[in-house]
Amino acid sequence: MAWRGSISKSMKELRILLCQSSPASAPTRTFVEKNYKDLKSLNPKFPILIRECSGIQPQMWARYDMGVERCVNLDGLTDPQILKALENLVKSGATKA
Repeated sequence: MAWRGSISKSMKELRILLCQSSPASAPTRTFVEKNYKDLKSLNPKFPILIRECSGIQPQMWARYDMGVERCVNLDGLTDPQILKALENLVKSGATKA
């Protein structure tokens, strides 16, 4: 998983939106609990923003150069699927660079 260390090279910012209590956001909360520390330690100056809002559908937003943003809806995805979605966002940004 070498791509984890290259997040800051392909993106400008990562935002994860989730609900604190909804069942739809449970896998996203698990993903954040399991992966945030590792991702942050590999990319210490990279902004990884976790936004909690009651009733919101879980989403992951990636911001790239020139203000380009991409969104992935995380509703119904499992923890490994969310990790794969993040990997795809990172690789998508690497091809733009």
